[in-house]
Amino acid sequence: TQDEVHKLLNDLAESAVKMKERYSLQPIVVKKWDGDGDGDGYWELIDGQQRLTTLWLIFNYMQKAGYRRNGAAFSLNYKTRRGCNKYLNTLDEKLAKENIDYFHLHQANLAIGEWIDKGANDQAKEVRANQICNYLSNSVRVIWYEVPEDEKPIPLFTRLNQGRIPLTDAELIKAVLLTQIAEDKPGRETEVAAQWDGIERDLQRAEIWAFVAPLDSHVEQFGTRIDLLLDALAKKPATGAPRFHTFYALQKKVQEGCLAFWDEVVALHAYVLGWFEETRWYNKIGFLVACGTALNDILGWAQGTDGCPPPTKSDFTKKLNEHIKKVLGTKIIDDLDALRYDNGLGYRKLQQVLLLFNVAICSGRFPFEKHAGQAWSLEHIHAQNAQDLNSSKQWDAWLTEHREALGIIQAQSNTKAIENLLEKIDSATPLLKNQKFGQENFKLLAGEILLALNNGVMEEADHSIANLALLSHGANAALSNAVFEVKRNKVLEMDKRGDYIPSATRNVFLKYYTPADKLQPHFWSEADKVAYQKTIESTLIAYLH
Repeated sequence: TQDEVHKLLNDLAESAVKMKERYSLQPIVVKKWDGDGDGDGYWELIDGQQRLTTLWLIFNYMQKAGYRRNGAAFSLNYKTRRGCNKYLNTLDEKLAKENIDYFHLHQANLAIGEWIDKGANDQAKEVRANQICNYLSNSVRVIWYEVPEDEKPIPLFTRLNQGRIPLTDAELIKAVLLTQIAEDKPGRETEVAAQWDGIERDLQRAEIWAFVAPLDSHVEQFGTRIDLLLDALAKKPATGAPRFHTFYALQKKVQEGCLAFWDEVVALHAYVLGWFEETRWYNKIGFLVACGTALNDILGWAQGTDGCPPPTKSDFTKKLNEHIKKVLGTKIIDDLDALRYDNGLGYRKLQQVLLLFNVAICSGRFPFEKHAGQAWSLEHIHAQNAQDLNSSKQWDAWLTEHREALGIIQAQSNTKAIENLLEKIDSATPLLKNQKFGQENFKLLAGEILLALNNGVMEEADHSIANLALLSHGANAALSNAVFEVKRNKVLEMDKRGDYIPSATRNVFLKYYTPADKLQPHFWSEADKVAYQKTIESTLIAYLH
């Protein structure tokens, strides 16, 4: 592409100015060609077509523009693209859109001309062109890898290219950095390499990584953990960044002042460790990052902007609080009632409010390492969705779960109404097994059960925050279509076996927020909802004060 052609020429020109004796391109893989019986001097190119074609185009352009007498010292023939052989000699713009190969060859040739034309005048252009021609002829090498004549080319090409792991931005920057330090400050490269490894080890600690890395970070996004710091310094956008954005953004900075650049990396690492040690910052920054705030934005707040000195600790805390409020986009008390589960934007905001509530009630560091890497969703604390079930298998499972909940209540209160319900469920079970229990029968029985498990009150589905809690997607799926008592028992089972249940969610099912005089353990009542929502509001107001 134009971008890659320009980067190659820029790199060659820079190396020529520095009078580097050798510039190495990646290998080309060849085998002797005898396909037509006159194979002397011909080679089959198995890998490296783009490199050699681009080099040929550069020499060809220089010849046609009058900057050198001859073109490339080699010729190219394309076995499966025979028209390209002829097109290479003309690069006719009128034919460029006849097929994709002509188009890209023409675009690469234009890119070479654009690069040369950046010279201020004809003399500057000639100097620029001659510099590249001389350097290509005298200093640029490719590694020549010749395979045996009996090697099958297509399987070899597949083996060479399949599963290839590209270098990361961090690995490329490290190579440039250490090389530059070895040139400028010989001996210091060993010290910097050791510091680099120490920073990487720190970021490998789950509790440190989890609060500064995006929740959806994975191996493909960060080959090494130090990439996160380098991306922040390069101000890499969250989406849409081209490949190697960070490397190209920082390369010149490294070359112009390698130790000054390294000091910036060390300073950012020190910021991260400082935030980690300060629990209130750890939790607030972790929340912001989990909601999509970029690390480089937070770094900017900590360092001060527009020539202003870094903020004091209290001012930095206020800055974090301000941005948390912006993320939520809600005035907490005034807007919470308007947020609804069944609204796209509302769902997202409710997730964020409940995550912050869980963070705010945490007495120490919130366990972002447990929160990261999971899909999180909103769970109705009390659901009445039995009517959505439509198969005997689903009805049987629903009745079994709700019978267990009724049995617990019956053991404690021993009411005749619940005893009758238990008998009805037991009578329905064999009919379900034989598929003789229809949907209407299930709906009637489910209605009675829901009424009994909702303290005699039937109400519309409640999608407000007062009836919602945060759970992992897997746990949510296990609890769907169940009333409070059934969910409560399942949450307690998950908690006992060590599953991660957010603190506020566990507290809800333990009736932690309900006043003692309104406490009844088996139902999620209006009093429970009011107490829960008031706790959320008061906690968040205090936390962001």
